[in-house]
Formats: sequence, structure tokens, C-alpha cells
Amino acid sequence: MSSLVIDKSARVGAGVAFGHNVIIGGSVCIGDGCLIGSNVVIHEGTSIGSNVRIDDNSVIGKLPMRAANSIFKDEKKPDGTKIGDNVIIGACVIIYAGAVIGEKVLVADLASVRENVSVGSFTIVGRGVAIENFCEIGSRVKLETNAYITAYSKIEDNCFVAPNVCTSNDNFLGRTKERFNKMKGVTLKKGARIGANATILPGVTVCEDALVAAGSVVTKDVAARKIAMGVPARIARDVASEQLLENQ
Repeated sequence: MSSLVIDKSARVGAGVAFGHNVIIGGSVCIGDGCLIGSNVVIHEGTSIGSNVRIDDNSVIGKLPMRAANSIFKDEKKPDGTKIGDNVIIGACVIIYAGAVIGEKVLVADLASVRENVSVGSFTIVGRGVAIENFCEIGSRVKLETNAYITAYSKIEDNCFVAPNVCTSNDNFLGRTKERFNKMKGVTLKKGARIGANATILPGVTVCEDALVAAGSVVTKDVAARKIAMGVPARIARDVASEQLLENQ
């Protein structure tokens, strides 16, 4: 037996279609023409633009949870999730409270977007991608299947992150109190590209139009328009001019 539960304080636009067993929380705002699949939960305070599609079993606006020994001690409740116009959200996606998703973004099946994350317009968040908290993702970025974006990272516009790329933010691997002051994610400058299965270590910056080859382990910054490869990664040569962002 199907059900639709809409809090009396929620606002639903014209032409919105719902699947079975949907729950819409308090003060939620859903724009015109949205398609909400079955078993979707939209939590309190979420704002959804027009013509947004949310597939089955997804959760929008989930409150964060903390382990007893978590390094994150913030107690402030995040703001409501904001989803822009014409966004497509796949099945079994979790988008936490405090996330902001720009217009025409695709968030594919099984992806997770944590609290205090912003994702720019026209970006693709691929299947199974995890974006941890306190990250900034630019516009027209491609995060491919199963990429992992560690907390405190910044990825600028037009970057490409291939499948199974891993980023990290703790050089102390969970040991010593010193790590609390030195935890730092990665930075990908405009147009940077990271090949499949590469690992980017804490605090590394990959500069504009730089390329990291597949399988590399990057321990140091990569200069603009350079190709880095190997374990550990070293500069091999310049990026070909026809591949530079300005020539696309």
C-alpha cells in the first residue's frame, strides 16, 4: 500500500509527480514540474528548484551524524539543502543538509554528498562518488565513477577526475594530536585532470591545466600545464597545447 506524507508547512509547485511511499518534511519547498520517485525522503528545510528529477530510494537533506570519537565537534545544525533547477538525482543518492547543488547538475546512482558542500552548475557527480564535508566543487566538473573527494578539498571549474581516484587529508593517518592543526584536503585548479586510480595526498595542489597520469601517487604540487606520472609522481613533460582548456 503506497502513501504520500507531506508536512503541512511544505510548499509543492504545480505539476509535481510523486511515486509511492514519499515523505516530505517541514518547510520543504519543491518547484514546478518536479518528478519524485518512490521511497524518497526529503527532510526539513530543503529547497528544490523547478524540473528536478529525484529517483527511487534517495534521501535529500539528511542530518549529519558523528561517531563518539569523531574529530568533527561542530554542534550547529546545518542549513537546509538547496537543489537548483533542472537537476537530476539518481537512485539511492544521499545528499546531506547544508549541501548546495547548482542548476543542471547530474548526481548519479549511489553517490553521497555530505554537509557544507557546494557543487557548481553543469557538474557531473558520477555513480558511487563520495564528496566529504566542507568541500567546494566548481562548475562543469566531471567526477567519474567511485571517485573519493576527501573533506576540506576544493575543485575548481572544468576539472576532470577519473574513476577510482582517491584523495586524502591526513598525513598522520589518525595518530598524534598534531594532525588536528594540519588536516588539509587537496586543491585542483581550473582545468586540472586526474587519471584513473591516481592517489592525491594531503595538501597537494594540482595547478591549472595540469594532468596526473593514471595510477600515480602525487606527494607534491603539480605545476600548471605539466604532466605528472609515477609512484611517487614526477613531472614528465608539458601538456600538449591542443589539450589545454583555452583551446577547447
